[in-house]
Amino acid sequence: MSNKKVAIIGATGYTGSELIRFLHHHPEAEVSLITSESRKGEKLSDVHPFFNGFTDQLLHPASAIEDHSVDIAFLALPHGVSMEYVKKFKDLKIPIIDLSGDFRLETPEIYEKWYNKKHTYTAGFEKAVYGLPELYRSEIPSAEIIANPGCYPTSVILALAPLVKEGWLDTDFIIADSKSGVTGAGIKASAVNQFSGVNDNFKAYAIKTHRHSAEIGEKLSLVSGKDLKVQFTPHLIPVDRGILSTVYGKSKNPGISEQSLRELFESFYKGEPFVKIGDTAPTLKEVRGTNFCKIFCTYDQNTGNIIIISVIDNLVKGAAGQAIQNMNLLFGWDETSGLNQIPLNP
Repeated sequence: MSNKKVAIIGATGYTGSELIRFLHHHPEAEVSLITSESRKGEKLSDVHPFFNGFTDQLLHPASAIEDHSVDIAFLALPHGVSMEYVKKFKDLKIPIIDLSGDFRLETPEIYEKWYNKKHTYTAGFEKAVYGLPELYRSEIPSAEIIANPGCYPTSVILALAPLVKEGWLDTDFIIADSKSGVTGAGIKASAVNQFSGVNDNFKAYAIKTHRHSAEIGEKLSLVSGKDLKVQFTPHLIPVDRGILSTVYGKSKNPGISEQSLRELFESFYKGEPFVKIGDTAPTLKEVRGTNFCKIFCTYDQNTGNIIIISVIDNLVKGAAGQAIQNMNLLFGWDETSGLNQIPLNP
């Protein structure tokens, strides 16, 4: 059987490059088209020299997809741009995995409120499935559009899903305190990711207004069956990749213990290939360059709070790796195909 042919629209950013890096070794998939509007006509290895000798494909404009016979398209494009390409590609009759936030929320009205942008392809919401395999595995294989989750939401939702599903938390007040490396801000130079502003520094940003707040609250409300909100605050730390989320909630389980808490998480994620429940608080380097999410959970008898620490690589489980995990499910392949990397350490 021949490999499935893959198109990557927006191949020169961090997530597009990570898709190419992982798919280069995928046993069932072949990257047959890579695009960049600003660098079309150049070789990928001219843009990113670390690909030299591995993949020297030419970058094409996205319109070239009409001349290529591809089986699936990944959109590694900015929010607000991606929806236009989903609309353009709707007649190609191929599944689309969108790594932007354009179809992650339940309705275009919620999107427009949080993204402050008019949605131009509202019909896509009816076709989109939220691509968090640990919660939506049964729906992903038949999806026309897979809305790949945000990086922060992946770390926070996986940390909280078992607790809100079983009603172990007071859902009136949950806090998620998350820290991310600078690659979360994208590859283009800006004041946010300048070395002088990031190095030897640590800051909170988008306090109360980060668009991932809506995504986190919405998906966890669906899990719990009741409306809940999470007080989410993101922070920027001087590392290149990785997210560490520390999540706090008041326990509603009078019989809670360290053992029962651990058993809840292990039972909920039993058989999940990329979620690991640990005995100690994990660090970023334990997941660096991999599709794993490592979780540590504990109970503080002094405060009555449950504390969960969750770590992912924002470019892999938070973006490209999770997208490939979704592709594997969509085509009925081994879910771990192409994703069996050991973490990079140091």
